Amino acid sequence: MHRNALPFVPSPWSVSIAAERVERLAALAERAVREGDPELARERVRVARRIAERHRLDLPTRFKRFTCDACDAWLVPGRNCRVRTRDGHVVYACDCGELARYPY
Repeated sequence: MHRNALPFVPSPWSVSIAAERVERLAALAERAVREGDPELARERVRVARRIAERHRLDLPTRFKRFTCDACDAWLVPGRNCRVRTRDGHVVYACDCGELARYPY
């Protein structure tokens, strides 16, 4: 970074727009998977993650739970992931082999 350059600090206005875009991309990714286009859904998940990263946003819980961290797939139980309950937690197993565990 240049010595006189300031780090990027997102404005509150741009953060609200970015949060709306992340929500919209999540809905579009879910729709794409349900319509049978997992690659389009994967691209939308990647774009949403980049937007959240750029604007330093926390991803919504729904987004975190229904996306695979390894392959960026939008997870639909019974279609491209397996859901099992264990003692005190839920295990999501993506088709790529990645496991995600969430307490309940």
